[in-house]
Amino acid sequence: MKLGRGGAEAPIDDYLPQNGNRGYRVSRYELDLVYKVAANRLTGRATITAVTTAVQPRFALDLSQTLSVAKVFVDGAKPAKYTHTRGKLTITPARQVPAGAALSIVVHYGGTPKPVRGPWGEVGWEELTDGVLVASQPNGAASWFPCDDHPSSKASYRISITTDSPYHALANGVLTARTTKSSQTTWVYEQSEPMASYLATIQIGPYRSHRIDPGRATKVPMTAVLPPRLRTVFDHDFARQPQMMAEFERRFGPYPFHGYTVVVTDDDLEIPIEAQGLSIFGANHCDGQRGAERLIAHELAHQWFGNSLTVRQWRDIWLHEGFACYAEWIWSQAGGGPSADQLARAARQNLARAAQDLVIGDPGPASMFDDRVYKRGALTLHALRLRLGDDAFFTLLRDWTARHRYGTVAAEDFTDLAGHYSPAPLRELWDSWLYRTALPELPQHGLGAVGS
Repeated sequence: MKLGRGGAEAPIDDYLPQNGNRGYRVSRYELDLVYKVAANRLTGRATITAVTTAVQPRFALDLSQTLSVAKVFVDGAKPAKYTHTRGKLTITPARQVPAGAALSIVVHYGGTPKPVRGPWGEVGWEELTDGVLVASQPNGAASWFPCDDHPSSKASYRISITTDSPYHALANGVLTARTTKSSQTTWVYEQSEPMASYLATIQIGPYRSHRIDPGRATKVPMTAVLPPRLRTVFDHDFARQPQMMAEFERRFGPYPFHGYTVVVTDDDLEIPIEAQGLSIFGANHCDGQRGAERLIAHELAHQWFGNSLTVRQWRDIWLHEGFACYAEWIWSQAGGGPSADQLARAARQNLARAAQDLVIGDPGPASMFDDRVYKRGALTLHALRLRLGDDAFFTLLRDWTARHRYGTVAAEDFTDLAGHYSPAPLRELWDSWLYRTALPELPQHGLGAVGS
């Protein structure tokens, strides 16, 4: 057990000290959910399969107080004792569970789900004008199911949603069953690749689904789920997604999941949202001018950087956002727009006018979603690309995604791996770009290395 000051148990992550739990590792969630749209009423049964890592008298799960727990079972025995306070469902098994043993927890719960409020606004389960959106980064998963809500905890999922038949229901993974009985339809999805809880999602709305024809660009199955009224403008604005996918596979390695789905809600959204295997955009991102193409590239890139490779600690979020931002610049050049080098130098000029008080390698919880983390993270990668040259840089990225596919990563993992691709030490590059507040200059030399 790790102890903090005063002998108290240290948090798993200083950025979210209330999230995450010790004593077990979840391998699978099976969620059986019934949702009534008009009443915003959720009834759920969560079956959680885990392996214990220590002998403990109690085990805790993250679960919002807006949801009430009816019963808890451990290993199929009689109902277990539990308490549910301050967002923690703490369970006491009838018998002590030894370390290394299988642990099965079944939680029956329900209520009126609401987003989790925190320093980053409201995250998690959110009602739309007609339907539901779930966007849980970084700690909103507990708004709709009991979980070990930390990115270092990844598991497979089966998500079953029963809701009113006029609505289309979507979750992560492959649709394995769809049955209609009376006025309700049950949708069952299987997400076999390990997934962090904040990336689990449900989308419910008056949607239609159609396959995107990728032509010869890619073999990755691509799907669109959106209101029929947006179909024509969507087909124009998102038309280059297959070429985007092909470019990112060339640069980053094979797409890591079975398929890729884009959801467009009937409501406007301030920003798009990532989830594993899918991205969610608002109706405002279909403007008929391809005005959101930069964001389309950003969210697609997260499938490699954030979803397949997921940070173990939130302080390393530049490994998600810096990479996704750099993917925007890569796509711009591939798509006939400004080059990555042009965009990098423009971004550096803009950052030079901003406050120089952020260390992006450890920005602090209040600043983890600061745009400077995104842009300076991308500039770090561009500086590395100028140092290594294109061949070594993109070979490094493909090696990075292959070595850690479906795993969790830290900044040190990337910097150590990059060292194998450089004839000279990279410590000064990392120190200046990641761990100092002053904004470094981009090297003027090496521009010929940034090519096709």
